[in-house]
Amino acid sequence: MDDGEPDEALVARCLGGETEAFESIVRRYQRVLFNAGYRLLGDREDARDVAQAALVKAYEKLGSFDPRYRFFSWIYRIAVNEALNTRDRRRPSAPLAADLPDAGRGPEAAIDARERSDSVQAALLRLGAEDREVIVLRHFAEMSYAEIGEALGLAEKTVKSRLHEARQRLGRMLAPESAR
Repeated sequence: MDDGEPDEALVARCLGGETEAFESIVRRYQRVLFNAGYRLLGDREDARDVAQAALVKAYEKLGSFDPRYRFFSWIYRIAVNEALNTRDRRRPSAPLAADLPDAGRGPEAAIDARERSDSVQAALLRLGAEDREVIVLRHFAEMSYAEIGEALGLAEKTVKSRLHEARQRLGRMLAPESAR
């Protein structure tokens, strides 16, 4: 099985009865869906659940995928919806999980990087859902404005505007007290 195979070909094979073709889709998108869930929710277990639920739903609804659009945008929208549903079912009070420090840096640099990462994650979780979505899609999923618009059902101009405003709010949250 060629993992370089285009998404559309994998979907067609899967719909044609080759269910093992979906394994390539899982390998291709499981991590990015997990990362989106983590950035939206701030909880690794919830993010794993979101990624798994999104992949299951995508498999179950594969027949409804419209090949005129990018498969990634479609499956990513499913994951974002799953994350938003998860967030709505609970209050965002779970503690942030700690990542292991990079062994190539000294302990002080690792602590500084961890603190910055924690600050950014905490600020992301304080943002509204719309702001958090566009920031996560642009900066963590590295989607283009057009791809974000497609995934969220927005005009590209609206995406740019929302992203600008969201960055401004995030920057204010992260600015030191003396700079505010």
